[in-house]
Amino acid sequence: MNETHCRRIARELSLSEPQVEAVAGLVAEGATVPFIARYRKEATGSLDEVAVAAIRDRLDELAELDKRRQAILASLTERGLLTEALAAALAEAPDKARLEDLYLPYRPKRRTRAAMARERGLAPLAEALMAQRGRDPQSLARPFVNPAKEVADVEAALAGARDILAEDMAEEPGLRAKARDLFLRRGRFVSKVAKGKEADGGTFRDWFDWDEPLRAIPGHRALAMFRGEAEGILSLRLRPAEEELLDLAKRQFVRGSAPDALEVAAAVADGCKRLLGPSLETETRALVKAKADAEAIRVFAANLRGLLLAPPLGPKRVLALDPGFRTGAKLTVLDAQGGLLHHTTIHPTGSAGQCEAAGRTLAELCARFDVQAIAIGNGTAGRETEAFVRGLGLGVPAVLVNEAGASIYSASDAARREFPDLDLTVRGSVSIGRRLMDPLAELVKLDPKSIGVGQYQHDVDQAGLRRALNDVVTSCVNAVGVDVNTASQELLTFVSGLGPALAKAVVAHREAGGPFPSRAALRQVRGLGPKAFEQAAGFLRVRGDEPLDASAVHPERYALVRRMARDAGHSVAELLSDATARAGIRLQDYVSEAIGLPSLTDILAELEKPGRDPRQAFSAFAFAEGVSRIEDLEVDMELPGIVTNVTRFGAFVDVGVHRDGMVHVSQLADRYVADPAEVVSVGREVLVRVIEVDLARGRISLSLRGQGAKGEGGGRFI
Repeated sequence: MNETHCRRIARELSLSEPQVEAVAGLVAEGATVPFIARYRKEATGSLDEVAVAAIRDRLDELAELDKRRQAILASLTERGLLTEALAAALAEAPDKARLEDLYLPYRPKRRTRAAMARERGLAPLAEALMAQRGRDPQSLARPFVNPAKEVADVEAALAGARDILAEDMAEEPGLRAKARDLFLRRGRFVSKVAKGKEADGGTFRDWFDWDEPLRAIPGHRALAMFRGEAEGILSLRLRPAEEELLDLAKRQFVRGSAPDALEVAAAVADGCKRLLGPSLETETRALVKAKADAEAIRVFAANLRGLLLAPPLGPKRVLALDPGFRTGAKLTVLDAQGGLLHHTTIHPTGSAGQCEAAGRTLAELCARFDVQAIAIGNGTAGRETEAFVRGLGLGVPAVLVNEAGASIYSASDAARREFPDLDLTVRGSVSIGRRLMDPLAELVKLDPKSIGVGQYQHDVDQAGLRRALNDVVTSCVNAVGVDVNTASQELLTFVSGLGPALAKAVVAHREAGGPFPSRAALRQVRGLGPKAFEQAAGFLRVRGDEPLDASAVHPERYALVRRMARDAGHSVAELLSDATARAGIRLQDYVSEAIGLPSLTDILAELEKPGRDPRQAFSAFAFAEGVSRIEDLEVDMELPGIVTNVTRFGAFVDVGVHRDGMVHVSQLADRYVADPAEVVSVGREVLVRVIEVDLARGRISLSLRGQGAKGEGGGRFI
């Protein structure tokens, strides 16, 4: 554990050092974020998953900084360039920018103009000019004229000296720090349309002539313009006015107006334009991009959480339809555990005869398999198929299901492993049905990015996005809990302490030896050692002889719960089922060095509702009848909708017309909204009002203003 890092993180995150040290120690031992937040509250002072993850990530960043510091020290030592003063400065460097500034003058580089000037022996001339003692530059330069060294005349000597001064100035750490601050305080984000691209860049038309302070630009706008630049439509410039940077550099390096000082001023001007400005613009771009990425990733993570924690229908018999106009709808019937019972193809949007046959098939299958719900993919022909099914009056709820990524699942290794003999389209229909039954269990089989969690998800830092989204999946899976005897390999992968290899081993053990009779039996899985068991056990559910195995009470606390039961004069089973039996438990009586009130409170809450699912109860949702195309929309229409995406500038809402409408942040509520996530979340049911329909551009503008509580209620989105 690095105590210096812990002190710094505690200061940055406004936490106590013992809290940070506890998390650092647990992470170093291999503990996961969900495990630490749930089962180690006494050690961390009840830090939640967000705080624990922030500490973990900052520890990684500081470790990377130290790794870079050591690499720089090794390079300087190897080349004989490390001095005591430089070593001390590198040791004190608080961040990567300062570290790289200190290293820049010593970094091995290609042969620059300054390097060639030094090779020609012009460094002493540069030093003489830099002294700025009022001497004549021509006289100073004359002794350095040497055609053999490609210094043909006085002007060539002075030009080389200026190149050296320009590079030295651009690499001076103090100036770079001040200039970096200037870029961030006074820089402007300027966007222009690239020459000849006016007709091609309709998507980016809003930014053909844009000028905005860097510190004010929202992340989503920056990402949009970066994409426009990458596609060759826009040209971007991120820097302050040239005279501001030049004035800053002159104040530091130029003294007076004597002839030698004018040479220095010329070198400074060249260095600012040719070296310092472009270098810091590149840095600034990276900083703006990193900030925009972080903002976008937070939004993507929140959206993904909403999708994963959508209310499940539960173990019901489901008929699933993957609609299509030309090829018909792929139909599957699933049992209550998601097993495939039957599959066929019907044509509910075809000819009259095909529609009649489809109706007969649906009615016959619903009766034969006692179907309890119908899941319909929301893609092509989804609304039309939904209308057809509802018109049959089957007495079975029909629900539109978000099918994003279903085709990717169909071609995945997981799908091939489960259904090796089925067509891809049939696998897609199975996935749609299972999403209705348990969205979390099905969506974990996909790369989170393929679910469609937000705009620009392919433009942001992919490593950071992958880590954030995996954190969300892990958090959701462990918050809900996993039945070890029914869970897929993919779902088990995200259980704290398992991962892909152990998840595969758990499934193999289950298939070979039958269902696990208890949590303790997990210890028999090959490769699942004590540490993995400790991390995973509390999040796995086993319905067997030990009633606590089906709860979130960790096995390490079973003895404590049994003691509670004995003290209350009841069995553990009675403690779980009888509120009267629990009423006499005084948590203070069980506080010890090993466990405190935070964990005891969690245990009592779990005894009240063992294995409770934190997701909301399922409720069927229906779009407005008669509105299935954008042409059906009219201004001032009020429509039910489902929030499909939340961004920093508003929210997108599906109103059932195959194209999401946009609710700008200014239209989210009758009050000022700083962050759309304060008002809406992915999966929320809302009542929106149409305020504009642009048929030519396929854009729908919606409003939640004036809806009050109707627009801010709960809901679900499968």
